[in-house]
Amino acid sequence: MRKLLVMIVCIPMIILLSGCTDRKEIEEQAFVVAVGVDKTDKPNIFRFTFQIANPEVGSSTISPSPNESPQELVSVLGADFLSATNAANSSVAKEITLEQVRVVIISSKLAKSNEFIHLMQTVPSTVELRLNAQLVVSKEKAADFLQQNKPKMETRPHKYYQYMLDRAKETGIIPDAPLSRFYYITEGDADLFIAPLATVKPEDKQEYKSEDKYTAGDIPLKGENKTQFMGSALFKEGKMIDELTGEETRISVMLDPTLSQQDFIANYKDPLKPDYKIAARFKAEEPKITVDYRPNGKTTIYADINFRLDVYSIPSTVNYISDDKKRELLRNNLERQLKQMTEKFIEVTQKKYKGEPFYWSLHIRRHFLTIQDYEKADWSKKIYPNAEIKMNFRLTSLEFGKVLRQSDLGRVKD
Repeated sequence: MRKLLVMIVCIPMIILLSGCTDRKEIEEQAFVVAVGVDKTDKPNIFRFTFQIANPEVGSSTISPSPNESPQELVSVLGADFLSATNAANSSVAKEITLEQVRVVIISSKLAKSNEFIHLMQTVPSTVELRLNAQLVVSKEKAADFLQQNKPKMETRPHKYYQYMLDRAKETGIIPDAPLSRFYYITEGDADLFIAPLATVKPEDKQEYKSEDKYTAGDIPLKGENKTQFMGSALFKEGKMIDELTGEETRISVMLDPTLSQQDFIANYKDPLKPDYKIAARFKAEEPKITVDYRPNGKTTIYADINFRLDVYSIPSTVNYISDDKKRELLRNNLERQLKQMTEKFIEVTQKKYKGEPFYWSLHIRRHFLTIQDYEKADWSKKIYPNAEIKMNFRLTSLEFGKVLRQSDLGRVKD
């Protein structure tokens, strides 16, 4: 009886202790926060650059050496993420782990090549690399991006990417692009995928435009850090085909029911004084998409978007606040501006790209009994490019914030 009790107590302890055989201490690991991948002259061989964070720098509990660097860059050649990680360990004392990777940065040259889709097929088999990491496209080499990206306000690289991407997504100028979404859209072979566009080498010739009509590198920005996140890279069938501006990216996010709708500040033309612009915070509800599918005719797509605006400034000083007729004119004009802007971009997607980055193919699948019938109908090549799209914008709320009245500039100048 005593032996039986000893066995009952010992066996569970052995099982529990066996789970600690592969444990690793934090100080034994080197945590990668960003991976850059570049194309090389050799086919299917890539240049991998690992940005390894130093957890001691920036920590409130650990006092690092004053000369200790917050990060280290290691660059190696490899055919896939796993083999490149093992090769990089030849120069790093600690074991490199990809569990904390926040971003995977791909050079635009690689993204536009046929090799990119084959490289991405190796990601799911890399167990440590989480599929919620963001896919970012850099205009220059990914290695150059990681080397020259030196933020002044945030020394911890993992926090920098977290804050930078989260804030940019909130303003709508870049999309939410986790690796998992890339696979969903690419394997679905019906929609277009968009990923954030970034650069550390701004263009020399820069001119002023509206706040969201830029792509990365075009913003007339001056400062110590040259890094810019703006717009998106457009992918079709796993290959980059074009760049979208911040405005086009905002439209894509606004029309996609699968993405969370954020509010952002934008400028709109003043209807009574076109030389001026009105600044307002835009907030759209989830779009309502209805597809009237006709196998032997033209398909009609209805998109209804309800939105609200909080006006922050009216530089023209036109009295839209207390004048009902002028306020109604402003309301109708804002709806018309958004409709025209959206219809113009949709026309480009139909004629130029022959596809859409709004994930609208989800709304037509219910019209087919089998996957074979859906694939035969061919959403991207036959249905969407020839469809009639009817947009309807409805301004549900127009507020003017703390502005009670506009100044009478005539009296001021007098």
